[in-house]
Amino acid sequence: MSARSWLANPWARARFLWVVAIAYVLWTLLPVAIAVLFSFNATRSLVSWQGFSTRWYGGDVSSVWNDPALRSALLQSLKLSTLTVLIAVPLGVAFALALDRWRGRGSGTQNFLMLFSFITPEIAIGVALFLFFTQLVGRIGTGFTAQVLGLSMYEMAYPVIVVRARLLSIGKEYEEAAMDLGASPVEALRRVLLPLLTPAILASVAIVFAAAIDNFVISQQLCADASCQTIPILIYGSARRGPLPSLNALASVTLFASTLAIGLAVVLYRRLTRGERRARRPLEGLPV
Repeated sequence: MSARSWLANPWARARFLWVVAIAYVLWTLLPVAIAVLFSFNATRSLVSWQGFSTRWYGGDVSSVWNDPALRSALLQSLKLSTLTVLIAVPLGVAFALALDRWRGRGSGTQNFLMLFSFITPEIAIGVALFLFFTQLVGRIGTGFTAQVLGLSMYEMAYPVIVVRARLLSIGKEYEEAAMDLGASPVEALRRVLLPLLTPAILASVAIVFAAAIDNFVISQQLCADASCQTIPILIYGSARRGPLPSLNALASVTLFASTLAIGLAVVLYRRLTRGERRARRPLEGLPV
């Protein structure tokens, strides 16, 4: 191929895209891998490897398990992310069903409002929530309750998008068939539609959990004192004061928890949609 034809269509054949993909993966994952590696360092050094040890997870006095501040931040993050999932996912599923069924005036505006949190800077949402809970709803104020409510509102857009995509893919035929066979709309929703939405709901749980456990901006804006400090807030506050490898261990625990949640969701999603993929496979080779 001449240089002229290559310049006219440089993406005709993927010659170097694999290099770009590998470079991107290394650029994004290498710092994370180094942080995880030094969380198992035998000494306090963050630049020199001195041997493998798990002392920063549970053996040392300043380890994640033995340091009260680190342990409190870990438990607080897990508690905050779990409660956010329990609030945001059911509300997001209900909101997705409402938007999917709504065809009247104002439906387009509600769709835009649902995506509002994606196009608005998170710092603006964090400041707005801070003013809301301190000025308009003074009884709540800042603290753990405000963090749960604020994060639930912010993260609710994720299950809305995931569930709506699932609704578009399965269509309304199953519900209509159930109602033709005598099921009421509520029974069709409970016994037909919700089981079909289970893969999307599980994916929403994983996404919301992973996003909430490492959220910093909203959690920090709504934090009142040390009792509601989460892992990102603690790491940010300690990073400038000569951090120990125990902070790397704390961040690694967050990474492991998020990866585990997403991995379980992927496995369950593939199991639950295995029959659909098998049913689609024979149709893929048919002429259109």
